[in-house]
Amino acid sequence: MTKNLMAVAVAALVVMGSTGCATKKWVRTQTTPLADQTSQLEEKTAANGRQIRDVDSRAQAGVQQAQSLADAATQNAQNATKSAGDAETAANDAVHRADSLDSVVQGLDSYKQVADVTVTFGFDKAVLTKDDMAQLDNFAEQLRSQKSFILEVTGGTDSTGPAQYNYDLSQRRADAVVQYLASKYSIPAHRFYLIGIGKDKEVAPNDTREGRQKNRRVEVQILTNMGGGQQAAAPAPAGTGR
Repeated sequence: MTKNLMAVAVAALVVMGSTGCATKKWVRTQTTPLADQTSQLEEKTAANGRQIRDVDSRAQAGVQQAQSLADAATQNAQNATKSAGDAETAANDAVHRADSLDSVVQGLDSYKQVADVTVTFGFDKAVLTKDDMAQLDNFAEQLRSQKSFILEVTGGTDSTGPAQYNYDLSQRRADAVVQYLASKYSIPAHRFYLIGIGKDKEVAPNDTREGRQKNRRVEVQILTNMGGGQQAAAPAPAGTGR
Protein backbone atom coordinates (compact mmCIF):
# COMPACT_ATOMS: atom_id res chain seq x y z
CA MET A 1 0.00 0.00 0.00
CA THR A 2 2.72 2.43 0.95
CA LYS A 3 4.65 1.58 -2.18
CA ASN A 4 1.62 2.27 -4.30
CA LEU A 5 1.10 5.69 -2.71
CA MET A 6 4.69 6.64 -3.31
CA ALA A 7 4.42 5.60 -6.95
CA VAL A 8 1.34 7.71 -7.39
CA ALA A 9 3.05 10.69 -5.79
CA VAL A 10 6.11 10.34 -8.01
CA ALA A 11 3.90 10.07 -11.07
CA ALA A 12 2.02 13.19 -10.04
CA LEU A 13 5.26 15.11 -9.63
CA VAL A 14 6.42 13.96 -13.04
CA VAL A 15 3.17 15.09 -14.59
CA MET A 16 3.33 18.45 -12.83
CA GLY A 17 6.94 18.93 -13.93
CA SER A 18 6.07 18.08 -17.49
CA THR A 19 3.08 20.45 -17.41
CA GLY A 20 5.21 23.27 -15.96
CA CYS A 21 7.83 22.86 -18.70
CA ALA A 22 5.15 22.84 -21.33
CA THR A 23 3.61 26.01 -19.92
CA LYS A 24 6.97 27.82 -19.93
CA LYS A 25 7.60 26.76 -23.52
CA TRP A 26 4.18 28.02 -24.50
CA VAL A 27 4.77 31.34 -22.80
CA ARG A 28 8.13 31.67 -24.54
CA THR A 29 6.63 30.86 -27.92
CA GLN A 30 3.95 33.49 -27.40
CA THR A 31 6.05 36.30 -25.91
CA THR A 32 9.15 36.07 -28.16
CA PRO A 33 7.37 37.15 -31.41
CA LEU A 34 5.67 39.95 -29.51
CA ALA A 35 9.02 41.23 -28.25
CA ASP A 36 10.46 41.01 -31.75
CA GLN A 37 7.53 42.93 -33.15
CA THR A 38 7.88 45.56 -30.44
CA SER A 39 11.60 45.92 -31.22
CA GLN A 40 10.90 46.22 -34.94
CA LEU A 41 8.20 48.82 -34.26
CA GLU A 42 10.61 50.85 -32.15
CA GLU A 43 13.25 50.69 -34.87
CA LYS A 44 10.73 51.80 -37.50
CA THR A 45 9.56 54.61 -35.25
CA ALA A 46 13.15 55.75 -34.73
CA ALA A 47 13.83 55.55 -38.47
CA ASN A 48 10.71 57.55 -39.22
CA GLY A 49 11.77 60.14 -36.68
CA ARG A 50 15.18 60.42 -38.32
CA GLN A 51 13.59 60.80 -41.75
CA ILE A 52 11.22 63.48 -40.47
CA ARG A 53 14.11 65.40 -38.90
CA ASP A 54 16.15 65.05 -42.08
CA VAL A 55 13.28 66.32 -44.25
CA ASP A 56 12.68 69.21 -41.86
CA SER A 57 16.38 70.11 -41.87
CA ARG A 58 16.49 70.10 -45.67
CA ALA A 59 13.32 72.16 -45.80
CA GLN A 60 14.78 74.73 -43.43
CA ALA A 61 17.98 74.87 -45.48
CA GLY A 62 15.91 75.37 -48.62
CA VAL A 63 13.93 78.17 -47.00
CA GLN A 64 17.12 79.88 -45.87
CA GLN A 65 18.68 79.55 -49.31
CA ALA A 66 15.55 80.93 -50.96
CA GLN A 67 15.53 83.84 -48.49
CA SER A 68 19.21 84.54 -49.18
CA LEU A 69 18.57 84.57 -52.92
CA ALA A 70 15.58 86.86 -52.43
CA ASP A 71 17.64 89.23 -50.27
CA ALA A 72 20.44 89.25 -52.87
CA ALA A 73 17.95 89.99 -55.64
CA THR A 74 16.46 92.84 -53.61
CA GLN A 75 19.92 94.29 -52.93
CA ASN A 76 20.85 94.04 -56.61
CA ALA A 77 17.65 95.81 -57.56
CA GLN A 78 18.36 98.57 -55.04
CA ASN A 79 21.93 98.94 -56.33
CA ALA A 80 20.68 99.11 -59.91
CA THR A 81 18.15 101.78 -58.94
CA LYS A 82 20.84 103.79 -57.14
CA SER A 83 23.22 103.49 -60.10
CA ALA A 84 20.51 104.68 -62.46
CA GLY A 85 19.78 107.61 -60.14
CA ASP A 86 23.49 108.50 -59.90
CA ALA A 87 23.83 108.35 -63.68
CA GLU A 88 20.83 110.64 -64.14
CA THR A 89 22.19 113.08 -61.57
CA ALA A 90 25.60 113.12 -63.24
CA ALA A 91 24.00 113.70 -66.64
CA ASN A 92 21.89 116.57 -65.32
CA ASP A 93 24.92 118.03 -63.56
CA ALA A 94 26.95 117.87 -66.77
CA VAL A 95 24.20 119.73 -68.64
CA HIS A 96 24.05 122.30 -65.86
CA ARG A 97 27.81 122.81 -66.05
CA ALA A 98 27.67 123.32 -69.80
CA ASP A 99 24.84 125.84 -69.44
CA SER A 100 26.68 127.67 -66.68
CA LEU A 101 29.88 127.87 -68.70
CA ASP A 102 27.97 129.20 -71.71
CA SER A 103 26.37 131.90 -69.58
CA VAL A 104 29.77 132.89 -68.21
CA VAL A 105 31.26 133.21 -71.67
CA GLN A 106 28.33 135.35 -72.80
CA GLY A 107 28.63 137.53 -69.69
CA LEU A 108 32.33 138.06 -70.32
CA ASP A 109 31.94 139.45 -73.82
CA SER A 110 32.66 142.95 -72.53
CA TYR A 111 35.80 141.87 -70.68
CA LYS A 112 39.32 141.30 -71.91
CA GLN A 113 42.15 139.25 -70.46
CA VAL A 114 45.16 141.20 -69.23
CA ALA A 115 47.07 138.51 -67.32
CA ASP A 116 46.92 134.86 -66.40
CA VAL A 117 48.72 132.22 -64.38
CA THR A 118 48.50 128.42 -64.15
CA VAL A 119 49.45 126.30 -61.16
CA THR A 120 49.55 122.50 -61.27
CA PHE A 121 48.80 119.87 -58.63
CA GLY A 122 49.97 116.41 -57.72
CA PHE A 123 47.87 113.35 -58.49
CA ASP A 124 44.60 113.50 -56.53
CA LYS A 125 45.85 116.58 -54.63
CA ALA A 126 44.24 119.95 -54.00
CA VAL A 127 46.95 121.55 -51.84
CA LEU A 128 49.12 124.46 -53.02
CA THR A 129 52.87 123.97 -52.94
CA LYS A 130 55.39 126.72 -52.15
CA ASP A 131 56.09 127.06 -55.85
CA ASP A 132 52.35 127.46 -56.54
CA MET A 133 52.12 130.19 -53.90
CA ALA A 134 55.13 132.01 -55.36
CA GLN A 135 53.52 132.01 -58.81
CA LEU A 136 50.26 133.33 -57.37
CA ASP A 137 52.14 136.04 -55.47
CA ASN A 138 53.80 137.25 -58.68
CA PHE A 139 50.45 137.15 -60.43
CA ALA A 140 48.70 139.08 -57.65
CA GLU A 141 51.16 142.00 -58.02
CA GLN A 142 49.42 142.83 -61.29
CA LEU A 143 46.12 143.37 -59.47
CA ARG A 144 47.43 146.57 -57.89
CA SER A 145 47.04 148.45 -61.15
CA GLN A 146 43.55 147.11 -61.87
CA LYS A 147 40.45 148.91 -60.71
CA SER A 148 37.76 147.15 -62.72
CA PHE A 149 38.40 143.43 -62.89
CA ILE A 150 37.19 139.96 -62.10
CA LEU A 151 39.20 136.78 -61.64
CA GLU A 152 38.09 133.70 -63.53
CA VAL A 153 39.42 130.63 -61.72
CA THR A 154 39.13 127.36 -63.64
CA GLY A 155 40.04 124.05 -62.04
CA GLY A 156 40.81 120.95 -64.08
CA THR A 157 41.94 117.33 -63.73
CA ASP A 158 43.44 114.62 -65.87
CA SER A 159 41.28 111.82 -67.29
CA THR A 160 41.91 109.36 -64.45
CA GLY A 161 38.88 108.42 -62.33
CA PRO A 162 35.09 108.94 -62.45
CA ALA A 163 33.70 112.16 -63.93
CA GLN A 164 31.83 113.23 -60.77
CA TYR A 165 34.90 112.73 -58.58
CA ASN A 166 36.97 114.84 -60.99
CA TYR A 167 34.37 117.62 -60.95
CA ASP A 168 34.63 117.74 -57.16
CA LEU A 169 38.43 117.55 -57.24
CA SER A 170 38.72 120.37 -59.80
CA GLN A 171 36.41 122.49 -57.64
CA ARG A 172 38.56 121.86 -54.55
CA ARG A 173 41.65 122.93 -56.48
CA ALA A 174 39.95 126.15 -57.61
CA ASP A 175 38.79 126.77 -54.04
CA ALA A 176 42.37 126.40 -52.76
CA VAL A 177 43.58 129.12 -55.13
CA VAL A 178 40.69 131.46 -54.31
CA GLN A 179 41.16 131.05 -50.57
CA TYR A 180 44.87 131.84 -50.89
CA LEU A 181 44.38 134.98 -53.00
CA ALA A 182 41.36 136.21 -51.05
CA SER A 183 42.96 135.82 -47.62
CA LYS A 184 46.42 137.15 -48.51
CA TYR A 185 45.41 140.02 -50.80
CA SER A 186 41.97 140.88 -49.37
CA ILE A 187 40.19 140.31 -52.68
CA PRO A 188 36.41 140.41 -52.15
CA ALA A 189 34.32 137.38 -53.05
CA HIS A 190 32.41 139.12 -55.87
CA ARG A 191 35.66 139.42 -57.81
CA PHE A 192 35.91 135.66 -58.28
CA TYR A 193 34.15 133.34 -60.64
CA LEU A 194 34.95 129.67 -60.01
CA ILE A 195 34.50 126.88 -62.51
CA GLY A 196 35.37 123.24 -61.84
CA ILE A 197 35.44 121.53 -65.23
CA GLY A 198 36.94 118.22 -64.15
CA LYS A 199 38.44 116.38 -67.12
CA ASP A 200 36.07 117.97 -69.67
CA LYS A 201 38.60 120.39 -71.18
CA GLU A 202 42.14 119.11 -71.47
CA VAL A 203 45.10 121.36 -72.27
CA ALA A 204 47.38 118.44 -73.13
CA PRO A 205 46.94 114.78 -74.17
CA ASN A 206 46.14 112.48 -71.25
CA ASP A 207 48.04 109.54 -72.73
CA THR A 208 51.38 110.80 -71.39
CA ARG A 209 52.58 111.54 -67.88
CA GLU A 210 53.54 115.08 -68.82
CA GLY A 211 50.15 115.71 -70.41
CA ARG A 212 48.25 114.46 -67.37
CA GLN A 213 50.38 116.67 -65.12
CA LYS A 214 49.50 119.75 -67.20
CA ASN A 215 45.80 118.91 -66.99
CA ARG A 216 45.91 118.78 -63.16
CA ARG A 217 45.83 122.56 -62.99
CA VAL A 218 44.05 125.75 -61.99
CA GLU A 219 44.06 128.62 -64.45
CA VAL A 220 43.53 132.15 -63.16
CA GLN A 221 42.77 135.03 -65.51
CA ILE A 222 42.47 138.74 -64.80
CA LEU A 223 39.59 140.06 -66.89
CA THR A 224 38.86 143.79 -67.14
CA ASN A 225 35.95 145.72 -68.57
CA MET A 226 36.81 147.15 -71.99
CA GLY A 227 34.98 150.41 -71.18
CA GLY A 228 37.38 151.15 -68.31
CA GLY A 229 36.91 153.67 -65.53
CA GLN A 230 33.63 152.16 -64.34
CA GLN A 231 33.45 149.59 -61.57
CA ALA A 232 32.52 146.35 -63.32
CA ALA A 233 30.02 143.97 -61.87
CA ALA A 234 31.03 140.33 -61.90
CA PRO A 235 28.73 138.13 -63.98
CA ALA A 236 28.19 135.81 -61.04
CA PRO A 237 29.24 135.59 -57.37
CA ALA A 238 32.02 133.34 -56.21
CA GLY A 239 31.21 129.69 -55.92
CA THR A 240 28.11 129.65 -58.13
CA GLY A 241 29.96 127.90 -60.95
CA ARG A 242 31.55 124.50 -60.74
